[in-house]
Amino acid sequence: EDGMVVVVMPFSSYDHCMISEPEIVTRGFIYVKEAEELIEELKRVTYESVDACRAQNIADYSAIKSKVKNNISGYLYKNTHRSPMILPVITEV
Repeated sequence: EDGMVVVVMPFSSYDHCMISEPEIVTRGFIYVKEAEELIEELKRVTYESVDACRAQNIADYSAIKSKVKNNISGYLYKNTHRSPMILPVITEV
């Protein structure tokens, strides 16, 4: 009903660090062309979530995805009052 947001995060298989910026894909939530500022903020929240996991020595991908999902969900609800489905995806390169 509120749409969905997919967060694709490319991680290095060597050192388990994010190697490039996350890609944010939305369906039924916002029109990306009109919400570039919101997309940039979602990328920032994703970076902060991954950095927080690294600071706590969390390398488990499921824990990282959970942290990203919770932080993005909270951010979106606070700013848009909507709760889309959040699907964090980690791709190892």
